[in-house]
Amino acid sequence: MDDQTAVIANDVLRPAQRDGALRVLAEAQAVDGRAAVSEQGRLRLRNAETPRPGVVHLVETGSEAGTVLGYGQLEVPENPAANPAAELVVDPAVRGRGLARPLVDAVLAQAHRAGREAVDFWVHGGHPAARHLAEAYGAELVRELRQMRRSGPQTEDMVVPAGIELRTFRPGEDDAEWLRLNALAFAHHPEQGTWTEQDLAERIAEPWFDPAGFFLATRDGKVVGFHWTKVHPATATEPELGEVYVVGVDPAEQGSGLGRALTAAGLRHLTGTGAGERGLGAVLLYVDADNPVAVRVYERLGFTVHEVDLMYRAPYRAPHPA
Repeated sequence: MDDQTAVIANDVLRPAQRDGALRVLAEAQAVDGRAAVSEQGRLRLRNAETPRPGVVHLVETGSEAGTVLGYGQLEVPENPAANPAAELVVDPAVRGRGLARPLVDAVLAQAHRAGREAVDFWVHGGHPAARHLAEAYGAELVRELRQMRRSGPQTEDMVVPAGIELRTFRPGEDDAEWLRLNALAFAHHPEQGTWTEQDLAERIAEPWFDPAGFFLATRDGKVVGFHWTKVHPATATEPELGEVYVVGVDPAEQGSGLGRALTAAGLRHLTGTGAGERGLGAVLLYVDADNPVAVRVYERLGFTVHEVDLMYRAPYRAPHPA
């Protein structure tokens, strides 16, 4: 490792630090074929001039002033029983020089200062080098998030439960009601269930946001389910892709078939060729491997596993004395 490297940790970043980290992310994605940091992490990085509770940005710099070689993001949740989560990336041009270890050490030290003795690290796509690093730190695999895909148009009939009406999301009017239901539907989910007004507003401001693809189910005027779809722009290696971004149902509606109906409505919007439909050839979604009920539902809809994201839990280790 270059002895002149340093890791700077802060709850905000200067524009030059932010832009340097975004450059590293872009170059890593071009080489790896997928993002090293989640959408949520990228949004937080792009807005890193404003602090967010519990979020720490870590920038690894080289001997040349201002050169960003690596980036890490740590989120320490308010719940003291919940483990912090982290994502890391190193510039592909300097990989193989041991630069990931200082980032991992800095993340663990930050979490330790916050009173946490372990950190959950995401390894997106199960990158072999990251898995090897996890083993070196004595980390254990604790979560597998599957990306599943299907091709072709939606052909299954959409059967809407009695008393349910479907409509699309109205920004500025449905925000609070949607946040309420999202928190209720994902009360035990470590990421989705904790969304705030800022999380929703940041996504509404994204170029990909389209309320015509954000479906709400109401019963007697109350929102009881939703299917938010997303369209990923074409890249050098892939055409436009639709996404089952998130499907949520009020627990009181579980077992009614509402989730299946909402999923079908979103798939029809993404793959159909009618007025206002997107006519996309393929759709992706993410589902936890330890949710066999959801996995079976998606398999029956024609989805198969495309790739996996892994989460490793690494314990804090005190640094050796100099």
